[in-house]
Amino acid sequence: MKKRLYRSRKDKMLAGICGGLAEYFAVDPSLVRIACVLLCLYAGTGLLVYILAAIIIPEDPTY
Repeated sequence: MKKRLYRSRKDKMLAGICGGLAEYFAVDPSLVRIACVLLCLYAGTGLLVYILAAIIIPEDPTY
């Protein structure tokens, strides 16, 4: 079975991007969220990437 990246429905705070990335890479969601905040603070590029990911990545259909 092929592994796919989805936005999380069960582990989400805003759009589920960080929760989905954490499930995909099998890491703690808090670490992904901290990395996302650091990217947003560093030149603001993380915010644009987060918004684009929220638009492009589909929601998890299994929940």
